[in-house]
Parts: sequence; structure tokens; C-alpha cells
Amino acid sequence: MATDALVAFEPRKMPIQARSTVTVDAISEAAIQVLLSHGAERLTTTRVADRAGVSVGTLYQYFSNKQSLLFAVLENHFNKVASRVEAACQRARHKPLSEMTKEMVEAFVDAKMERADISVALYRVACEVGGPTLVKRVNHRTRKAVEAALETAPDIKSPPDQFAIEIMLSAMGGVMRSLLESGPSPATVRKAREQLVLLCQSYMAAATAKRV
Repeated sequence: MATDALVAFEPRKMPIQARSTVTVDAISEAAIQVLLSHGAERLTTTRVADRAGVSVGTLYQYFSNKQSLLFAVLENHFNKVASRVEAACQRARHKPLSEMTKEMVEAFVDAKMERADISVALYRVACEVGGPTLVKRVNHRTRKAVEAALETAPDIKSPPDQFAIEIMLSAMGGVMRSLLESGPSPATVRKAREQLVLLCQSYMAAATAKRV
């Protein structure tokens, strides 16, 4: 899907006043609740408005249809995950490559697992509401944060190139999707978190070695 095509999903207007922000947040949370309780097929703007305690007319002030609403919820979810990774990258600056990679990966896993039910539910609707293009947007944002952090690693002469970082991020996303959709136990999540850290540490070390 071309970026221009996402215009159809964009909210009609962005909240400016605090009251409007509260309303949009309530609508978004209600959409998540309805998505989890009824599924995407039975999610309607009327159900969401009822759950949010607003009129359908109020909902339509911000979202033109169901797809626009789900797009906003998905975008917000992706942005929260990206923000967690960015914060980890900031904290990890000037640390050794292995430790830096560990903090980045753990932040990503923890953000996805914080509300695993929401992550899984949104995976199921992502392709219908511009998800692949949103993923590209967020991956670009995350890659820039990872690049900036890696440039400060004291134990490498040159950070991995952009392609290597994108491969790592893709691996992280793919592993987490597969894990979440399997309905893992807490023990499995802990083990997968450890193994994903090891995988990314090893890959980053190898990618760096090739550039030294």
C-alpha cells in the first residue's frame, strides 16, 4: 500500500484541547475492548461509541469509519512500542555492544508483552487498515534510534549498516508475532526473550566484525 493511500485511514481531526484528547483516548480504549470481546468482524462504530460513553456523532467527528478507528489504534500501539525502544536506546548509549543490544531487545519484547492480547488482536486486523505501511514507518523510526545508539558503542570501530539493523528488527518482529500467536506461558516468554537477545547479540557482533 502506498503511503498516499493511508490518507483514507487517517483520523478526520486531531484532538487539540484536553477535553478532546480525553474523548479520543476513551474511544480508542473502547475500540480495543470491543475488538477483544467481539472480534474485528463484529466491531462497529455504534458498539465502540456505546462502550466509550459518547454518541456515534462524536466518534465520527474524529474517525470517518471503522477502518479509520482501527488504523488509529494500531498506529498508537506501534508508537508506544517504538517509544519504549527509543527510550532503551537512549539509556544504552555508550554501553558495550552486547549490553546495548540486550537492552534494546528486552525493551521491545516487554512492550509487546505488556498487553499481549492487544498485540495479537491488532495483528489480525493490521493488513486491512494499512498495517504494513505503518510497520515501515515505525521501523524507520526505530532504526534511526538504534543507529544513533550503536554509533556510541565503545567496543566497535564502525556500527552495522542500515540493512543489518533492518534485518535485526525484522527478526525481532517475526519472532514476537510467532510467539504471541502461540499463546505462550510466562516461562516460554522468558526463554524466548533470552534466546532473542542472544540471537540479536550474535548477529550484531557478526555484522560489526564484517565492517571492522
